[in-house]
Amino acid sequence: MPIVRNLGRAASQLLQSSGCGCGVPVVPVRCIGVSPRQVASDAAFHSVTFSESDHPRVLITGGLGQLGVGLAKLLRKRFGKNNVILSDIRKPADNVFYSGPFIFADILDYKNLREIVVNNRITWLFHYSALLSAVGEANVPLARAVNITGLHNVLDIAAEHNLRLFVPSTIGAFGPTSPRDPTPDLCIQRPRTIYGVSKVHAELMGEYYHYRYGLDFRCLRYPGIISADSQPGGGTTDYAVQIFHDAIKTGKFKCYLKPDTRLPMMYIDDCLKATLEVMEAPAESLTMRTYNINAMSFSPEELAQEVQKYVPELQVTYNVDQVKQAIADSWPMNFDDSNARRDWGWKHEYDLPELVTTMFSYLGSDSRIAQAN
Repeated sequence: MPIVRNLGRAASQLLQSSGCGCGVPVVPVRCIGVSPRQVASDAAFHSVTFSESDHPRVLITGGLGQLGVGLAKLLRKRFGKNNVILSDIRKPADNVFYSGPFIFADILDYKNLREIVVNNRITWLFHYSALLSAVGEANVPLARAVNITGLHNVLDIAAEHNLRLFVPSTIGAFGPTSPRDPTPDLCIQRPRTIYGVSKVHAELMGEYYHYRYGLDFRCLRYPGIISADSQPGGGTTDYAVQIFHDAIKTGKFKCYLKPDTRLPMMYIDDCLKATLEVMEAPAESLTMRTYNINAMSFSPEELAQEVQKYVPELQVTYNVDQVKQAIADSWPMNFDDSNARRDWGWKHEYDLPELVTTMFSYLGSDSRIAQAN
């Protein structure tokens, strides 16, 4: 069992030292490989439908990451506080713990996760547990366990209990041989990170379970997500969050990507809105199970110029991280999300100027910003 011991040790180290904020259940691994439950060959599962008065019962895994807390807040406003359960293996902050139901849930513990679904009558599951791109490259065995083995557990439980399942994908699901400007929903996908490989695996497994067993699987490929509520978490696009913190605190920002590295981006409110919209979309309106979504596309240089309108003295330098740069160079420069806009009416609200204004309004102002305003 050396690989299990090694993974357990790595998980403990990551929990003690990680600042990634991705909210992933990195714990000693129960098993590596096939989930303990096998779906019967003649199984036939169907999605659950809800009336306006019969709200879904929601579970969010990996809920203490960048998106989980915000999604819980949005869903609780819509479906009621007690109908949305946030889960993770980390201790939540007081404001999160007292804002609504929170429980311990380890996606690598099949039995524990299954009991949670049964005991709480879960009908919708949002699966956010994952190791991000740069973090995953630093610990491939752990990323494989969390991102792939954990997914298998979630798929089996969702199929067994007729759940509507959302699993996010990413720009990282594409590779250097994919068309980059724009990148369509359907094209060659040959990512070169374990994060990207695991997300392609999730897309294909989810679609397979949908067509083979009728699982109501829904997936969005997120661009880089920018939020004022979380610290940068080890992702390749996190420079677009760090620049705001550094502009306010020090007036100096060192970027690890080249100034002209263009990537698709989105403000978190648009991301959460799209996630809810695709989950509420009538099944008959969906022509596919995995969609690109997009809002804007910019480079570090363009973002810095917009930030300097608020902090004119911001000093920006570039110290390229070759690992992150290689990852970024293999990703799309722009997403074609025309299918999402056509099928279920996706429409973003935040472009680059609105994004920068909103970020500074949330992060607060100091003398430099106040003077600029």
